[in-house]
Amino acid sequence: MKRAVLGACALGLATGWQIANIGAVAEPLAREYGVGLATVGLFTTALFAVHFVMQIPGGRAADRFGPRRSGLVGLALIGVGNTVALAAPEPGLALTMRALIGVGTGLTFVAGADYVRAAGASSTAQGLYGGIALAGGGVALAVVPLTEGALSWRAPFVTGLLVAAAALLLLASGPADAPRLARLHADGASVFAILRDTRLHRLGAFFAASFGLSVVIGNWAVTLLVRDGDASEAVAGAIGALTLLLGVVTRPLGGWLLRHRPSWTRVLLSGSVLAGSAGTLALAAAEPLPLAVVGAAVVGLAAGIPFAAAFTGAALTRPDAPATAVGLVNGAAALTIVAGAPLLGLSFSLPGGGQIGFVIVALLWAGALFFLPGERELGFATRAPESRSG
Repeated sequence: MKRAVLGACALGLATGWQIANIGAVAEPLAREYGVGLATVGLFTTALFAVHFVMQIPGGRAADRFGPRRSGLVGLALIGVGNTVALAAPEPGLALTMRALIGVGTGLTFVAGADYVRAAGASSTAQGLYGGIALAGGGVALAVVPLTEGALSWRAPFVTGLLVAAAALLLLASGPADAPRLARLHADGASVFAILRDTRLHRLGAFFAASFGLSVVIGNWAVTLLVRDGDASEAVAGAIGALTLLLGVVTRPLGGWLLRHRPSWTRVLLSGSVLAGSAGTLALAAAEPLPLAVVGAAVVGLAAGIPFAAAFTGAALTRPDAPATAVGLVNGAAALTIVAGAPLLGLSFSLPGGGQIGFVIVALLWAGALFFLPGERELGFATRAPESRSG
């Protein structure tokens, strides 16, 4: 089980890195590619547009062929995309290769979650996986700007390739997929049946406001702090990294509480929404920098709480196709990033700059309270009694 969790965490780290490595050096990339920030935002959008489309197919692939196989294929595609993108600083090439990387991340993220589940690990381990995945983006925000001086525009692609290669080696050394007991049932686990399940809709909407918005914030936090907070890129990168990095603490914590204190889950989810909104407002101020540090930290901590509840709830809600259900829930977050990343980037060209955009994001996060999942959506009704008591 430990090797499976390690392999899954490697998948998550590699996936998270690809999410944030472009935003970490958005302005230098804009200069080198000769484009505006909105176009650089499209580099992230290209990845997530395909990542979003791949969530259901990625879940089906993990359900049918096994998460380890699916994850290995995804990592290979990530490696190819980053390698080819190194050929030249051409916007068209970057957009195409980021789309290919999105195919890979669409496979790897769902595969990692399902690899943990298939290994029989607890919701705490599921939270650990999610924390490492989110931390991958946070580490990228901190590390990629430090490599930009030596690697120039190639920094996000070289680092993305190296992380994917390391993850592939770790996953390849993990246990093989367990034999599939049966093919997916044509009725109960059909794509249309999954898409129509309203329990998954609430989970998806709520998860979109945590993971989705935190990634949008993380991708533009560095630019905001450099422009409006007079921070250096290194300092801004370290602060921005907190928006994703600290999920490594609260995602496992959320999983532990879900397992051992299920009655606290909805209160904790409500608190995470309000905290995330408040943290985004503090970050929007950009200065003084200590306030921005607190805001970024609160965003990172708040964003991690809903992960285990959303993914464990999805798998328990649809045991006939758990990875596909997780894919649908994660797809809602991916759609948020697809729409949110370029729109927040565009806000930097408006009066008030990115600060107005961050305030709007804060309001959207608070609005997630309208989609707070109940016990039915969290899958409590499907659990064995001993699971609820921990």
